[in-house]
Amino acid sequence: MLKKTLLCAAVTAGMSMSIAQAATEIQWWHAMGGANGERVNKIAADFNATQSDYKVVPVYKGNYTETMTAAIAAFRANKQPHIVQVFEVGTATMMAAKGAVYPVEDVMADAGQPFDKSGFLPAVISYYQTPQGKLLSMPFNSSTPVLWYNKDAFAKAGIKSPPVTWPEVKTDAQKIVKAGYKCGFSFGWQSWVQIENFSAWHNLPIGTKENGFAGLDTKFTFNNKYVIRHIANLAAWQKGHLFVYGGRRGDSLPKFTNGECGMWLNSSAYYGAITKQAKFKFGQAMLPYYPDIIKSPQNSIIGGATLWVLKGHPKGDYIGVAKFLNYLSSPKVQAWWHQQTGYVPITTAAYKLSQKQGFYKSNPGTDTAIKQLSLNTPTANSRGLRFGNFVQIRDIINEELEAIWAGKKTATQGLNTAVKRGDKLLRKFEKANR
Repeated sequence: MLKKTLLCAAVTAGMSMSIAQAATEIQWWHAMGGANGERVNKIAADFNATQSDYKVVPVYKGNYTETMTAAIAAFRANKQPHIVQVFEVGTATMMAAKGAVYPVEDVMADAGQPFDKSGFLPAVISYYQTPQGKLLSMPFNSSTPVLWYNKDAFAKAGIKSPPVTWPEVKTDAQKIVKAGYKCGFSFGWQSWVQIENFSAWHNLPIGTKENGFAGLDTKFTFNNKYVIRHIANLAAWQKGHLFVYGGRRGDSLPKFTNGECGMWLNSSAYYGAITKQAKFKFGQAMLPYYPDIIKSPQNSIIGGATLWVLKGHPKGDYIGVAKFLNYLSSPKVQAWWHQQTGYVPITTAAYKLSQKQGFYKSNPGTDTAIKQLSLNTPTANSRGLRFGNFVQIRDIINEELEAIWAGKKTATQGLNTAVKRGDKLLRKFEKANR
């Protein structure tokens, strides 16, 4: 009797293990480290808890560039993940990966999952659509640069409200330095903030062919008189420490959070980090503009990343992928992600849910990024950009801007060289993907 009982228990245990192992694994490669990596893990775990057919497995693969490179290499070796997170400037590269990409709109349709594109914020979704309007990848962590400011520094300097124009930025920076601070302002992701978004904000093209959306035979135009003047101003404002350069990406964050600089221009997604690190009251304001270029700003463009689905897996796997992407874009998940990180909610429903939950009332200014992106209907100049090899081109822009900050080149020389070097990589990409 005991043997029979043990045998039944073993069979039952074996059946349970078989059932548990029956869940199809969905590999999700991402570039979210630290606290955001933990939040990605939570989203996956929460989805897994809602059903037992699929198990999403998030895998951190390094920074954006490393993650995209790893996914492309894995596809060539037939070891690709189902989903990979790719930053916005990798869009053209992903589109050119022939046979690798499974457009998310097709994924949802083939899996029979409900999908309504009209619910996404226009400035978010337009970046990742084909000229015919098909959505290629699922928006996930979208952000836009804003003006962060130290409220305590403003009070000490006698500044009543954040600057609206660039001339006001200069004046306020002078007051902040005079009040005893080491620098007026700094910024990060300088190509994205001071060239790409500066141009969109002023409704200026940074390249021909609708910033690359209308064809591969595009050329850069960001060495125009307005951008040159702006970069020259920034270089001149280093005198007296009105502006202090603090490095690429988010390297200059400590200059703001430790109270060294009174203002900082960078992604809205630094909300979580600033909340944790700053020992002073801070706020967010819209990007400044030059009133002699445009009467009022156009709209800013997004940064961050989307989730691309890769081909090459069993057909049944993609039902799980579609179900997960549906869960990921739900109002509840997106509102939580937005409120935790500072990334914008990708749908109108998630934005309205955050409003209903009182998040913006409790945290004034946290809807600045959404307002910037939705300020006006995107134009061909402010929809975004789609240039091949732009990851490498951003490095070129960084090098040339750093030469300008160091006084080795004038703004005209640096930007002209950046355009010339960038155009060479555009031609290389065009030739390879003609």
